[in-house]
Amino acid sequence: MPSQDSQAIRLSKRLASDIGCSRAEAEHYIDAGFVTVDGQVQDTPGARVLPDQTVALQPGAHLRPIQQVTLLLHKPAGYSLRPVAPGQKGDSALDLLVPAHLADVDTPQPMVPVSRHFRHQQFVLPMARAASGLVVFSQDARTIRHLTEDAGLIEQEFLAEVRGQMIDDGLALLANGLYIDGDRLPPLKASWQNETHLRFALKRVSPDWLAAICAELGLELVGLKRLRIGRISLGKLPLGQWRYLQGYERF
Repeated sequence: MPSQDSQAIRLSKRLASDIGCSRAEAEHYIDAGFVTVDGQVQDTPGARVLPDQTVALQPGAHLRPIQQVTLLLHKPAGYSLRPVAPGQKGDSALDLLVPAHLADVDTPQPMVPVSRHFRHQQFVLPMARAASGLVVFSQDARTIRHLTEDAGLIEQEFLAEVRGQMIDDGLALLANGLYIDGDRLPPLKASWQNETHLRFALKRVSPDWLAAICAELGLELVGLKRLRIGRISLGKLPLGQWRYLQGYERF
């Protein structure tokens, strides 16, 4: 008598047979997260299922093109935005983009994470490994193009932890355009949050300049956290967790 394992078939083949669709259509439904096996979403077309397992197509399933998603991550300091090469030490922010790290935040358009959401994710608006805060990963070509081509027009807000004593009229110098190594920077907005933390609003200035800017003001940059990109803020997103950019949100 054949074993149970030998009776298992590909989920896509089983679904196509059960609902009378093509194999390609079945794979689309599965990849989009519209199929459950014994009540649990299964988004791997090649998964094996047994004859006594219940395969179901969820209500609302459709064959429209699968939406490309954008993920907003609260990156911890020390995490790289790129994959860590085999044999190398370190942590990658990409390792945090998994369903287990989806933040439990109040969003009016909740989405069910499926494996396709984490494929081909590209970070935009780079940030140093030592910095923490809001990072954007996206599959959406329009979002990637906007945040790349218009990067200089999008205001970014940072919280800088500093040590030292600011020079006289330091904030006024920033507002008028600070000179560094003979180059004049665009006017910058900055304000003290407390005795050790400065808020910077940057436009047309890379965050990589902040250490030099602080040094020119007589301060040492100790830590850096990105709070906002355009109209999208870090908000209550917990450290090390991510959420989906909602359809109504714009940078």
